[in-house]
Amino acid sequence: MKLFISLCLLVLTHALYAVQFQVKGIVLDNEGKTVPGAIVSVSTPNLSTLTNIDGFFQLEAPLSNKTLLLTVQHIGYLPYKQTIESTNSDTLVIELSSSNQLLPEVLVSGNGYLLQKQTFVPLTVQSVSDKELRHYLGGSLMQSIERMSGVSAMQIGSGQSKPVIRGLGFNRLVVVENGIKHEGQQWAADHGLEIDQFAVHHIEIVKGPAALGYGAEAIAGVIALTHDSVPKDNGMRATWDMVGKSNNQLLGSSLQLAYRKNRIFFTLRGTLIDYADFRVTTDSVAMYSYKVGLHNKQLRNTAGKEKNLHTSVGYTSSNLTTRFYVSNMSSKTGFFANAHGLEPRRVNEIVHDASDRDILFPYSEVHHLKITNQTEWLKDNFKVQAQLGFQRNFRQEMSAYVSHGYMPAVFPDNMPFSSSLEREFDKYIYTANVRMMYQFASRFSIVAGNQLDYQHNAINGRGFILPAFTKFADGLYALALYTPSSHTTWQGGIRYDYGSIRTTAYADWYKSPTVESASLNEWDYIERASAMYRQFNAFSWSMGYRYSKDILELKWNIGKSFRMPDAKELAANGVNYHQFSYEKGDASLQPEIAYQLDGTIGFATSKWGIQTTPFINYFSNYIYLNPTANHDWLYGNGNQVFEYSQAAVLRYGTELDAHYQLFKPLSVAFTAEMVVARQLSGEKKGYSLPFSPPHSVIFSVQYQPEKWMFFTNPYIGFDWRLVATQTHIVPPEEITQGYNTLDARLGSDFSFLQRTVSLSIQIQNMLNTRYFNHASYYRLINVPEPGTNLIVNLRMFI
Repeated sequence: MKLFISLCLLVLTHALYAVQFQVKGIVLDNEGKTVPGAIVSVSTPNLSTLTNIDGFFQLEAPLSNKTLLLTVQHIGYLPYKQTIESTNSDTLVIELSSSNQLLPEVLVSGNGYLLQKQTFVPLTVQSVSDKELRHYLGGSLMQSIERMSGVSAMQIGSGQSKPVIRGLGFNRLVVVENGIKHEGQQWAADHGLEIDQFAVHHIEIVKGPAALGYGAEAIAGVIALTHDSVPKDNGMRATWDMVGKSNNQLLGSSLQLAYRKNRIFFTLRGTLIDYADFRVTTDSVAMYSYKVGLHNKQLRNTAGKEKNLHTSVGYTSSNLTTRFYVSNMSSKTGFFANAHGLEPRRVNEIVHDASDRDILFPYSEVHHLKITNQTEWLKDNFKVQAQLGFQRNFRQEMSAYVSHGYMPAVFPDNMPFSSSLEREFDKYIYTANVRMMYQFASRFSIVAGNQLDYQHNAINGRGFILPAFTKFADGLYALALYTPSSHTTWQGGIRYDYGSIRTTAYADWYKSPTVESASLNEWDYIERASAMYRQFNAFSWSMGYRYSKDILELKWNIGKSFRMPDAKELAANGVNYHQFSYEKGDASLQPEIAYQLDGTIGFATSKWGIQTTPFINYFSNYIYLNPTANHDWLYGNGNQVFEYSQAAVLRYGTELDAHYQLFKPLSVAFTAEMVVARQLSGEKKGYSLPFSPPHSVIFSVQYQPEKWMFFTNPYIGFDWRLVATQTHIVPPEEITQGYNTLDARLGSDFSFLQRTVSLSIQIQNMLNTRYFNHASYYRLINVPEPGTNLIVNLRMFI
């Protein structure tokens, strides 16, 4: 009898589990856009799946439980939980809250200030939405996000800048656009990012030991840029952006069209930007022993133009999306005429000052073509992402011919390049990435991938600084994420990188004496760079932990990173006119090895939040430009010689963010950052590193009611930035005095001709303060930063 009852119970239990009901729904973000790749799981039993490209999910759950706990997680959003009834057959609509801030309500709709993301992974991540980008639109994409703690922009002119994370930039930072690493001539301080900031709709910044999933050069971190998402609805939509800036009289316009019909979609964007010479807060600058007057306080010949075109076409279904991107960025930008090569006496100031919008010698022209494909396939708990990319970065630097050293006084007619072509770089880049993710139940997932990159960079022109080269890199990595409970997460991974670089021999196009003698009888084409082939390989690893409960958030990450030296560090041998130096590489340099540790501790309630993110990293052989006592007289007017060297370096610092909502529309915020660097060996032992950012603090206040008159989501805010004197320098840097500036911003949405219009206004440097930015390209020649700048940005949804 007992056996019979047991069998009956077993059959009944099996029957109950055999009867299942569907849990289905769609996951959206707080702007109503679908969220693909989110992890959706239910408890008892543990079942999980991933949302498809349209944000849809479906699970088969047994009827043995009357209620189930549904959990949705995705990097960049706060975890979502909901109890559902087994009798509910409706399609769930789940809206995830962005985790840009510690407070999902206070700062998203209040202060607007950018804090670290509260993700369910241990990484230190920050995020910037399209709306926030418009609120803080600057002279360039990187200037628009430098308010974020730990992020700064190295200014190289009114229209360009280079990103810096925690004092590290150049080839120690990876910029990813639509899944493909952006490649230009980033080795030089005066070369900015060829990226249209109007095309970028979302930015994610990963700090610290993040190299495993992004590449060997991501020692400082990663800036991941994504364009607009797949159009959600069928039909055509259009967006028109207009921007104007008072300081350099910039005028810009960008028009985007997006179309979708069922599974096929298409986007098109065109951008035009034109700006004049930018204005500073002085009427003269002293460059070494020569005083240069500035007409109308403008840096002559710093005007520029941009013409950008983007298009994409794609296909999307329930489990497959593929999208092709094609973009062409074209820019022509003038160099400050009195500073190029430090020959201010040769500048015809009357001609330059006749117009502040013309672009005369010296200037640069850049064309960046990018063709990429991004494909994503989802099947139950398995996801595959693949990216293929081709880029061509073509850069020409033009200037009037000036004879230096033994160069002929008159440029020969039989040369294969123009006398005005100072330098030319023609870089081809081929990229292939594959990334696979598998979700085991709801607690464990694994990611594995491979990244391939091949580059060929040709050179031309009368000037030389680095030889032509080819570069190959291959990286294999695996990451595991384990979530034993809703409060804790562990992450770990390992990566292997192999790379090689081959440089081509180069000799001067004119003859020079081969030996120093009174007769100077022996003349030849001097070899500036010899052929070279180097190979590198290394293992990297990282491990992280996250704990979150109630108001507490705790994270830590530790890892080892690797970076192979680039062609300039290995083989440079020429004048850098933009840095006013003669640079020499070292073919024996070893790859950089960095050990990093960072953490986060934060507390948040419904009204306030505070967090700190300390970090420390140690380089056993950091590569840097070491100034020597020598000067070059053959290829310039006595430029100081800098040699690439290696030294042990210790870097540490912290970022502190806090905010408080005084009452519903009014909130205040505070952010501070500190970076300290010390060379522990080598000739500059005890010194800092070049371009180290000074300590800084920003106090912010913002008032944002829900509505005012016919304006929706209006806001007005002020930022007071205080920057300390930077005394931690390395020669030939000079101490940069501290300063404080006041900025204002206001804006709103409103309806015009039955169309939604978004207006954003900024007033930068309201008090027209005269100050120097230690991380500015122009700091070396004592050029102050721009004065008051009014920026108006208008977006209309057509």
